Amino acid sequence: MKHIPRKRFGQHFLSDRGIIDAIVDAIDPQPGQSVVEIGPGLAALTQPLVERLGRLTVIELDRDLALRLRLHSQLNVIESDVLKVDFAQVAQTLAAPQIRVVGNLPYNISTPILFHLLPFVDVIADQHFMLQKEVIDRMVAHPATSDYGRLSVMLQWRYAMENVLFVPPESFDPPPRVDSAVVRMVPRAQPVALNPKLLETLVQVAFSQRRKLLRHTLGRWLDEKGFTGQFDVQRRAEEVPVAEFVALAASLS
Repeated sequence: MKHIPRKRFGQHFLSDRGIIDAIVDAIDPQPGQSVVEIGPGLAALTQPLVERLGRLTVIELDRDLALRLRLHSQLNVIESDVLKVDFAQVAQTLAAPQIRVVGNLPYNISTPILFHLLPFVDVIADQHFMLQKEVIDRMVAHPATSDYGRLSVMLQWRYAMENVLFVPPESFDPPPRVDSAVVRMVPRAQPVALNPKLLETLVQVAFSQRRKLLRHTLGRWLDEKGFTGQFDVQRRAEEVPVAEFVALAASLS
């Protein structure tokens, strides 16, 4: 029976064999590795992955799709909202010191998923995700560009990231109205120690009024915090490198 894509789950199923092969090659799965796929859908990516790995864990919210996936003898199926999944517990269940995470993320909740994974980064070896190209452009953006913002800073603090593949709309069924891409995210071995919630708040305040100098936004916030260190607030948020935001958050932590 044909599965009808559900709008509320943001379902767009990958169907281009050439793109699928290119994604699997970028992931480069090796036999025996512990890999977790988010949103396997109709198993377009799942099948070539499991053929290389031998066994694969998948997280699927749609119960009809989860039922189909359970018929596959080489899959461990977690039927759940990914935003409720404890990835540290998944790694423990798989008896893996680290897991690899992959997936064609639902575009309507891709950013929340990225932030949900942040606390579990110590048990993750790397992440390969297909996302809306516009989101990946923001993730990997450099300072002094229009794409540089909160997402850039929060993720670049913790990951080295690379846009590895462009994916056009016609690669999906049904085609989305946006271009897509695949990003590789490798956790940094020695990130600066800080309070992630503090960094998130700091960056949110800094980018709350992008066109204004930071003295109107972050400067006032720092004054309220009693900050007495050095930080140039005569700039706009988009002019401040990730390392400076991170160092400021670390000093406040």
